[in-house]
Amino acid sequence: MDITTLLGLIVAFAGLLVGYVWDGGHLDALGVPSAMLIVFGGTIGAVIISFPLSQLKGVGTALKIAFTEPRRNPIQTIDELVEMATIARREGVLALEQKAQEHPNPFVKEGLMMVVDGTDPELTRQILELEMDAREHAYEGYAKVFESAGGFAPTMGIIGTVMGLIHVLGNLSDPNNLGPAIAVAFTATLYGVMSANVIYLPIASKIKVRSEEQISEMELMLEGILALQAGENPQLIKKKLTSFLHQKDIKGQGEVGVGRVEAK
Repeated sequence: MDITTLLGLIVAFAGLLVGYVWDGGHLDALGVPSAMLIVFGGTIGAVIISFPLSQLKGVGTALKIAFTEPRRNPIQTIDELVEMATIARREGVLALEQKAQEHPNPFVKEGLMMVVDGTDPELTRQILELEMDAREHAYEGYAKVFESAGGFAPTMGIIGTVMGLIHVLGNLSDPNNLGPAIAVAFTATLYGVMSANVIYLPIASKIKVRSEEQISEMELMLEGILALQAGENPQLIKKKLTSFLHQKDIKGQGEVGVGRVEAK
């Protein structure tokens, strides 16, 4: 479980609710089923219209990405690549075949198998970079679904409010209930704006961050595999990859494209 995602949701909702109660509001006034149905049902429907079924099937994966802390250990990855580079220099790249087949990371496994098979280094780079681009594109697709929901939700809230006001204006004969009825109508706007800015858009942002982290890790793996294939000194490979890791830490995860450009 990614504690930051869960903690952020708890803090956001707690802040909104406590602030509302602090000003004298009553929590039961926020529970308006009709407004919930209009806002959440309308938002889900609009998202379904906007995307093909193949992309919508990835919503579960997107939520898993947002709420799960990935197990990444770049130092261990560097040590593994250095160890395999040592074996390759001593015994040849064919000695890596078994290690490549048993490696748990599909990206590293694919790269090592191409090295063992004697694939041209430039072709190896191209294939692995295509794999990275495909992974990045998939994450972008996941984020777009939630960004779209974040765009539709406030509008659905306004629609719900307008529908509520139409109902209110159609029953002006009872002025005693006019104030509460208007308050109920505006609850839809609250649902729309709140869901967009507390749920949908933050989840989209978290997916983008996860994408940057994974692409950065894959860039490190790519550099290690290509250095191993070129027969570089294992200690120099370790120094290069460690420097690459430090560079990513210093620059931040927002500049993931730098490593790929530098590698060329």
